[in-house]
Amino acid sequence: VLWLTGLSGADKTTIAEALYQRLDGNVLRGVFPRTGFTKEARDEHIKRVGFMASRLAHHGVIVVASFISPYREARQFVRDLCDNFVEVYVKASVDECKRRDVKGLYKKAANGEISNFTGIDDPYEPPENPEIVIETEHQTVDESVNQIMDTIKPYLQD
Repeated sequence: VLWLTGLSGADKTTIAEALYQRLDGNVLRGVFPRTGFTKEARDEHIKRVGFMASRLAHHGVIVVASFISPYREARQFVRDLCDNFVEVYVKASVDECKRRDVKGLYKKAANGEISNFTGIDDPYEPPENPEIVIETEHQTVDESVNQIMDTIKPYLQD
């Protein structure tokens, strides 16, 4: 299970899609029961997704999961479920994510239209010991994918 975590706008989805081409979370929200954006609701969503990822991985499927997953405890829960878990911290500063603001969410959060927005009025707890750190302010998507592929090669060996 390749678990990409980082702030909204850090390029998790872009990297996940490019990685998928070499070998997203919004889609799953439409399948699972409706969840909110409180800490408890986010943790519950991550636990559901993590359980599904662990079952797929158990059956030999490579899972690329791209979620903000802002809380360490929820990510640790998923790690504990999975035999092979690679945490990929897609790192970008809040200022850079605000500058990118692909979905206009930072602007809405600043205007009070969105509450509990990660990195603004809700915390993001960066991974303490991720297997991979991607610095999207200093790396291209191709460089990021190459870094991930180089790291996971041992997992792909028969």
